[in-house]
Parts: sequence; C-alpha cells; structure tokens
Amino acid sequence: MAMSGFEGFEKRLELQFSGDDPVIGIGLRQLHFDSIEEVLNVVQCTVVSAVGNQYFDAYVLSESSLFVYPTKIIIKTCGTTQLLKSIIPLLHFAETIGLALCGCRYTRGSFIFPKAQPYPHSSFKEEVIYLEENLPNNICYRKASIMPSKKSTHSWHVFSAYVQEDQIMDDNDLFIVEVCMTELDHVLALKFFRRPDDGKNGDSAGKEMTDITGIGMINPNALICDFAFDPCGYSMNGMDGDRYSTIHVTPEDGFSYASFECVGSIYDDPNNIVDMLNKVVQVFRPGTLSVATTSPSNEVWTRVAGAIEPLGMKCRSCTMDNFPIGENVVFQTFTPRRNKRVA
Repeated sequence: MAMSGFEGFEKRLELQFSGDDPVIGIGLRQLHFDSIEEVLNVVQCTVVSAVGNQYFDAYVLSESSLFVYPTKIIIKTCGTTQLLKSIIPLLHFAETIGLALCGCRYTRGSFIFPKAQPYPHSSFKEEVIYLEENLPNNICYRKASIMPSKKSTHSWHVFSAYVQEDQIMDDNDLFIVEVCMTELDHVLALKFFRRPDDGKNGDSAGKEMTDITGIGMINPNALICDFAFDPCGYSMNGMDGDRYSTIHVTPEDGFSYASFECVGSIYDDPNNIVDMLNKVVQVFRPGTLSVATTSPSNEVWTRVAGAIEPLGMKCRSCTMDNFPIGENVVFQTFTPRRNKRVA
C-alpha cells in the first residue's frame, strides 16, 4: 500500500496466442495451477477465489482478476503490483504447450499515487520500454498513446501490438468497455466495508455485498464469483457464457475508487450495454467517471453517453485514437452536472 492510501486504478494486460493447440479447445486452460501461481508470485498477488465454465476460467485475485481462455489471457491488477513482469513467464508457459504470442494490449488509467509504483510501472515511458524489450520481435506493429481528458486524473494509457497490422482475430466482433470511477458516494461506499466480527469469510461476505449493493442485478444472467476483503474492499468476476465482467472497489474516503469492465459483441442488442452502465453508475454514484471503449466499430462508444448522461452526468471530454488491427479506442470522461452528485 502507498503511504497515502491504496492504489485502486488497475493495470490491465491482455495477451493473445495462436499455434497448434495439443488439446483442442483447452489451450492455456491446461496450464497447471502451479504455473499460474508462479506467474502471480512474480506480479505479487495471489488467487483468493475461482470459478470456470466450458469457455474460460476466472480467478479473483488479492489485487483484481485473471481470466484464462484457450488462446487468450487477461490479467488486471491494482495496488503496487508489477503486472508487466508476468509477460516473460507467460510466454514461456505458452510455448511449452505449442502456443506463440500474436497480440498484446496493455491499458491503465492515471495512478492516484504514481510515486508509489515500482519499476517498470514508475512511468508510462518505462512501461512502454519494458514492453518493447520483452515482446518477441515478430510482434512488430506497435503503438503507444496517452489519451488525455479535461480531468488530468483520468488520462488513459494504451499500448497495443500485433504480429501483422491487418490481423484477423477470432473475436474481432467483440468490444471491451473499461470504466474507472473516483469520489464514490460516501453512503454507497460504506456498503463495501465489513462489519467488525461479522463471522463471515471473504466468500460469504462478498456474496452479501453483491446482494445489498445491487451489483448482482447489473447482469442477472451472470454467474458471479465474489470476494470481500477485511476490513474493506470488494472484487467480483461475472461469467455469462463466453463473456466476462468484473468489478473492483476501494471504498476508503480520500481515494475511493471502483472499476467495471465487460466484453460484448457489436451484434448484441444495443440496449444491453446501456442498461449495464446505467446500473453501474447508480451503484457507485461517482464524482468523476471515465469510460474507455475498445471496438472495431464506431457505434459502441456512442451508446455510452446515452447511458450515463440521463443519470445527471455530463460528458466533459472525448478523445479518439486508432491502433493496430483496426482497434478504435474512444475515451470519455463524465462529471455530475453543476457539480452535483447523481440523484
């Protein structure tokens, strides 16, 4: 933990692989748990809860989440974890099962306590250098960008790299929505504190938080794996078929933070993402909210403002950039109208 408080803003790394899968449909999911633990030890976090279905495995970590698909792995960690150090062991373990890296995406917001971050996360420049030095040479189409906003505390950092510029991915119809929220409503944030001597473990206390906050209704179809930390804090992973969602909460006054992330398809009902974002804002009622949408289509991000602005928030800035393989990233920031919280 930083001297001033816990760093809620996450670092997110997504690695995509291709190659001869020795066990059809299993791929990275066949990695032994000892191997996963070895990777997480390097990052400096641990597994606290886990669940899986026919499509992927989801792990709640002591600092955020891990998702393992047959040819894709996503690690999202907060605090002072050293996420990028997971790249070398992950590439090694993937190679042992016949998979080779074909794509990498790294994203994060602006740290609340940047001076507390260890190497290689001491600056975005250092992170990019580390990525450049540790990715295979065939990952040659690379781009790094800092996407600003009118709120300097909510800039968006993106590094994207792929084997070829026009690479066709199996999931090229998918979009990713990453939401970062600060200055959470004080009363709502209190719901993420454990009661002293509540007699519950992290799993049962997490289920209670999911129920009382309304998080369970954000996507009622999702299987939720949740965990409550002591004395405060909360994490959950949701599984809805082959789609994941995840929420992480640091509720302390002065540096309160919550994140929501989900994946969807450009062919989904447009009302799905609108409905989820609407519910997320009402669960936390943040003072500042930012949304980064990564999508092959320009249509998804336009739904974001339509979901959030009716709740009393106004879009203060919108930045767009293009990355390899046709990825469009749109970064929007919102604050309450007239500096009033959402009613």
